[in-house]
Amino acid sequence: MSSRTIGRPMQVLLAEDSLLDAKLTIAALSRGNFQHRLTLMRDGAEAMEYLQQVGRYREAPQPDLILLDLLMPKMTGLQVLAAIRHVERLRGIPVVILTAAEGEEPQHQAEDLQVRHYIRKPVNFDKFLEVVKALKQHWRKDLILPSLD
Repeated sequence: MSSRTIGRPMQVLLAEDSLLDAKLTIAALSRGNFQHRLTLMRDGAEAMEYLQQVGRYREAPQPDLILLDLLMPKMTGLQVLAAIRHVERLRGIPVVILTAAEGEEPQHQAEDLQVRHYIRKPVNFDKFLEVVKALKQHWRKDLILPSLD
């Protein structure tokens, strides 16, 4: 059996204003030992520019997965999520919420917008990696993905 990999790395968009939380998320993805390319956006408005391929992001690749904080400047994660769901080519991208938002209302609002998973911070990164790996069924066949082992 060949150990050679085929396909392309998964494109991940991380929309997170906290550099500490971003570093922890990036470390968890690296520990997951699968090939990916991660783009970090520090506010919701910039994340939407990237997703809509506007201005300097005109050539940006469409992400295969969006990791989205709810509590961001300029445009909240819920506003970003709502905007994503209104754009046909973005609608099918799996979105995982990683947030410190308290209460049940933000979670209900995210669920109404068909978020795939809602994870409260501080994040248990082993469970986070399980979520990322479980989303494998939604990704394209040409991606290099983590095994479910």
